[in-house]
Amino acid sequence: MKVSFYVLTENKAQDFLGFICQLTQTALNKSNQSLLILIDDDELLSTLDKALWAQEATSFIPHQCLLGADTDVANTNVTNTGFSNADINNKALAPVLLGSYMPADFKGIVLNTTIHPVNTFMAATNNAQPTRVLELIKPDETSMQEGRHKYKSYQQLGYELTHFKV
Repeated sequence: MKVSFYVLTENKAQDFLGFICQLTQTALNKSNQSLLILIDDDELLSTLDKALWAQEATSFIPHQCLLGADTDVANTNVTNTGFSNADINNKALAPVLLGSYMPADFKGIVLNTTIHPVNTFMAATNNAQPTRVLELIKPDETSMQEGRHKYKSYQQLGYELTHFKV
């Protein structure tokens, strides 16, 4: 698996939502795979949900919010703004998914905004095999330390690692 680290400059970090939208659009343009944006912050999820609908004045990035990490479909709720595992199993998916967990059988690109390496999410689900991971590192000490931890974790697993300063 390929893992790309994007080390953000102060300017890019100040427009974190804008950068996520830009990177999402780039990933969609360069691949026909779905993209999962892992988010463990409800406020970030809500603001990113709105930002993706208004990415450009003449377009939007089609996406869906995943609800609950509960893998028991009978206990999972669906709202107008999100989709449950039942929807995932029925393949009613937009090109971009937002959520705090990795759906079963996910095979696409993961943009990780959490402090945890993606392999942590893979271990908690069934048959997920991302093809690529995009990691965002903000220019603050906490984010840098988390990035170092993730880098070492991925390195130990033998993943192909690259990094970009943006």
